[in-house]
Amino acid sequence: MTNKISIMIVDDHVLVAEMWAEIINSDPRFSVTDICDNTDKAIEMVKLNRPDIVIMDINIQPISGIDATKQIKKISPGTKVIGVSMHNQPSFAKRMLKSGAQGYVTKSSPKHEMFDAITAAINGKIYICKEIQENLSKQILIEDEDNSISKLTEREIEILKLIKEGLSSKEIGEKIYLSFRTIEVHRSNILRKLNQKNTPSLIKFINNSSLDI
Repeated sequence: MTNKISIMIVDDHVLVAEMWAEIINSDPRFSVTDICDNTDKAIEMVKLNRPDIVIMDINIQPISGIDATKQIKKISPGTKVIGVSMHNQPSFAKRMLKSGAQGYVTKSSPKHEMFDAITAAINGKIYICKEIQENLSKQILIEDEDNSISKLTEREIEILKLIKEGLSSKEIGEKIYLSFRTIEVHRSNILRKLNQKNTPSLIKFINNSSLDI
């Protein structure tokens, strides 16, 4: 009998991570050996255990999943990383691939796509979930300097969505557990990166553009 593929899950939502572990362990080919709720712990566990696969949430602390992937690939080049995110913009998948990831799925992907991603990664292939692969195939080889949304971080995308919904900085802070001051800094950065003067012009820009957020 061949050894099972060892898998680490890195996600700060413990319930989500445990659900993924249960689903993945239902396949006799796979074994979830570790669950980490932050990237510092994940990097240390990779040093110790050298898992075959790391399933990495990209929007996590204290460093992003994208930056953690870069470190993991330096520590354990043989470990394959699969990025997982609520974001379905091709630019995020591209960032993960550039950081050394072998695949990218969204949190709305069906379980068979996660299994397909693991299998592809083990076989040295790149896997992108069907939700974004059509757009990605058109954009992956194109420099995205003119794609405004690609200038934003994962957190800024999250805040931009809430701004679009009409939430105030105070309401956004309460929703995602950040201070009012931190939200205001993010808002300022979003306006600067998208070349907008104020929130009304930002909302108009989003509604009149083809930005997929």
